[in-house]
Amino acid sequence: MTGSRIVSMGHYQPSRVVTNDDIAQLVDTNDEWIRDRVGIVSRRIADTETVADMAAAAAGKALANSGLTAADIDLVVVATCTSIDRSPNVACRVAAKLGITAPGAYDVNTACSGFAYALGTVDHAIRAGASRNAIVIGAEKLSDFTDWTDRSTCIIFADGAGAAVVTATADDEPAGIGPVVWGSVPEKSDAVRIEGWRPYVQQEGQAVFRWATTELAPLALQACERAGVDPSELAAFVPHQANARIIDGIAKRLNIPNAIIAKDIVESGNTSAASVPLALSKLVERREVPSGAPVLLFGFGGGLTYAGQVVRCP
Repeated sequence: MTGSRIVSMGHYQPSRVVTNDDIAQLVDTNDEWIRDRVGIVSRRIADTETVADMAAAAAGKALANSGLTAADIDLVVVATCTSIDRSPNVACRVAAKLGITAPGAYDVNTACSGFAYALGTVDHAIRAGASRNAIVIGAEKLSDFTDWTDRSTCIIFADGAGAAVVTATADDEPAGIGPVVWGSVPEKSDAVRIEGWRPYVQQEGQAVFRWATTELAPLALQACERAGVDPSELAAFVPHQANARIIDGIAKRLNIPNAIIAKDIVESGNTSAASVPLALSKLVERREVPSGAPVLLFGFGGGLTYAGQVVRCP
């Protein structure tokens, strides 16, 4: 059976950098408190860019890095929970901006786990013969949904996008994307919310922290098991960039001594569905992970949802 692989990555972040000292001008907080609580030093906040603008910019870079052209792409999938515009969906807007003709195009909303969900669906589409070359994007503009008077949330969220070009593997080539492990805990759905007509992000921080640090590591290990990769073989672990303490807590339970642990949250904040592809794209760009090396991706958050898979680094 034909599998799929990631051939290239790309990312985009707004130019405006907002530091912890800048946040301290808005609410009662300080740089030391933010670093200790969530591990963030700075974040990027969009001004005029929309979710579609950022998604298209990241996808355009990924496409340029792939050796393919817009004419080769037959599927565009965008993971986002922050698009204000309902229709056309973001995927169609991206396709139009990049000149991609007649692709399958849909959005996925599972919040912070969105990129792993989207990547899983694209892998399935390629395996089923419904697609040959796809672009998978995670893009968010959380600043549109941030209450800048609430110090428990405004210190965390940010904007950006990351994208991957995914293609079918040859018949004699091993798959570069392992089976997805995905699921949800709907009875805890009120832990992270964006609800109502003019909503703000609301979350029960301690509930999310306990869930993430106690229940997610075994699920991430299932992704390794399904891919036939021992955790000691991982070259990198790229989790959702929710909180530095959550990342450290999960990584410790995985026992992955040889893996680089992505910590893009330090300079990018929490960008929900964009955080995994954004962090992976930077690792690839800096050549910190060898091409072909196994990388564990794992997203988790609103829903509560989770999803992860082992991929081979492009």
